[in-house]
Amino acid sequence: MQMYKVFVNDVPIILSTQENIGSQYTSISIKKAKIKRLIKQIEQGELHYLNLYHKKEDKLLKHLKKKLKVVIAAGGLVYNKNNEILFIYRNKKWDLPKGKAENGEPIETTAIREVEEETAVQNLEITRFLQTTYHILKRNGKYKLKETHWYEMRTDFDGELAPQINEGIKKAKWKNFEKSQKALNKSYANIKLLFPKEYLVVHPKDRI
Repeated sequence: MQMYKVFVNDVPIILSTQENIGSQYTSISIKKAKIKRLIKQIEQGELHYLNLYHKKEDKLLKHLKKKLKVVIAAGGLVYNKNNEILFIYRNKKWDLPKGKAENGEPIETTAIREVEEETAVQNLEITRFLQTTYHILKRNGKYKLKETHWYEMRTDFDGELAPQINEGIKKAKWKNFEKSQKALNKSYANIKLLFPKEYLVVHPKDRI
């Protein structure tokens, strides 16, 4: 079964090639789905498990993108020479630096530019593509689909980090393995998808 996860807050809408993926799921053909009404139901806590299906995998995102305007973005999971990871703190959550693509800009350029702008880090080198994440946001009263392309990056930069205050970023911090685990407890579900599994296992006392 081919599948995508599209997050509304931290609730994933499943896009899949199968109509039945579990009895708890409400399954609707993506072609017929009234997507804005369904998003509202999820936001109001009335719907927790939603599967939008189409037998052809290439039609899943295609149909969703017809229903919602797409915002393309890119960002980075950045390691320094001590293997610490670069986090930003915004809206009371730990996040990874990312931002919108500019017209005609190659997506790798977007990723590096946004990480630099949001944290003042320098000397970034992309080591590999990680994955694309999808989440739904509301801007000016309209729902949009944010498609974010994520890259693993490395840097030898050991200068001062500076959060981009005018973007609402309060902190930019390097975090070691243990601190990264704690930060992920106060992060977003789609960000957790980017991390190796060992980062998502924390001591029970840290779950409080």
